[in-house]
Amino acid sequence: MVYQQKNNLYNAVVGLLSEEGSAGFKKVLEILMNASMAEERSRYLQAERYERTEDRQGYANGYKPKGLQTRVGALELQVPQTRDGKFYPQSLEKGKRSERALGLAIAEMYVQGVSTRNVAAITEQLCGFEISTSTVSKLTAELDMTFKEWRERSLGKHKYLYLDARYENVRHGGLVVDEAVFIAAGVDDDGKREILGTSVSLSEGEVHWRQFLGELQKRGLHGVELIISDDHPGLKAARKATCPGIPWQRCQVHLQRNAQQYVPKKAMKKQVAAEIRAIFNAPDRTDAERLLAKGVATYAKSAPQLASWMEDNIPEGFSVFSFPTPHRVKIRTTNMIERVNRELKRRTRVVSIFPNAESCLRLVTALAMEISEEWLTERNRYMPTLDEFDLA
Repeated sequence: MVYQQKNNLYNAVVGLLSEEGSAGFKKVLEILMNASMAEERSRYLQAERYERTEDRQGYANGYKPKGLQTRVGALELQVPQTRDGKFYPQSLEKGKRSERALGLAIAEMYVQGVSTRNVAAITEQLCGFEISTSTVSKLTAELDMTFKEWRERSLGKHKYLYLDARYENVRHGGLVVDEAVFIAAGVDDDGKREILGTSVSLSEGEVHWRQFLGELQKRGLHGVELIISDDHPGLKAARKATCPGIPWQRCQVHLQRNAQQYVPKKAMKKQVAAEIRAIFNAPDRTDAERLLAKGVATYAKSAPQLASWMEDNIPEGFSVFSFPTPHRVKIRTTNMIERVNRELKRRTRVVSIFPNAESCLRLVTALAMEISEEWLTERNRYMPTLDEFDLA
């Protein structure tokens, strides 16, 4: 009986190829796949169809139709079923794994800013068949759900909170506008760093920063002892409204750059930069204030605007002196989050102009997740713990 089945299969395949040539490949593949699955079910049951044997491990339960995309086109298969419902052909399981891999590839292309239409065209070249825009949209929806869950995950205690924003070109209402991309990162008591959140808004206005900071708090962020950021008016106002009483460290690198705007002569720039650097590198706040007073006196006549600016702004970079010395090099600037922004720029440069804010947020979130996971799995802590200070 088995010999007769195989002989019939051989005759059917040869007949199709003789009559239709390469045009019959699709039908041939359907026949071979169906036969292969039927034989696999027989091995699973340890009995052929209608065969009576003491070794039988169950019973067949008909077939279930299934479509399968391949390089030669869409196949219409008949998947064998069993009464216990536990059998599934390994050949199709491999297909499912390939399908999942394809889905991930499509998702990755979409995250990198490739348009839906171009994704469909690329997959047609790679896979031999077209992936519909509806399929791409479905995969994107699944991806967006994953990103949304990450952005809304619960947070815990973080000692240091870093905040920064940059701008991306986004189409909005028929125009290309600059939309602000917010990034928040934190360092916990174990010295581990993590990206806490990201958002895309129309501007860095107070209302948008307040909403962003409020969401972080709703998700459980607490225990913040220092906020490190630049001096943006919207962020400053929102920080005072949502995080009253928490000390603020203004980025010393940004202070250095801002000071150069008040230097009246090019020949003075290196000297001014060196003096400000010496102030920030002082061993303690008392010495830093002494050096600042000296600098203000030095430039009171030759560069009065610089002297006035230094007196009003440089102290905003002194909060770092209230924290453990081994932490100061990490919390005196926003360098950690600036590196995230540089990586963002490297990736978003390829897109140039995002079609909407959602696509921008998608790419930003994907990158933020990737970087945050790398940080959390680092072997070395970003900062030493207080216990390690004691041991030292």
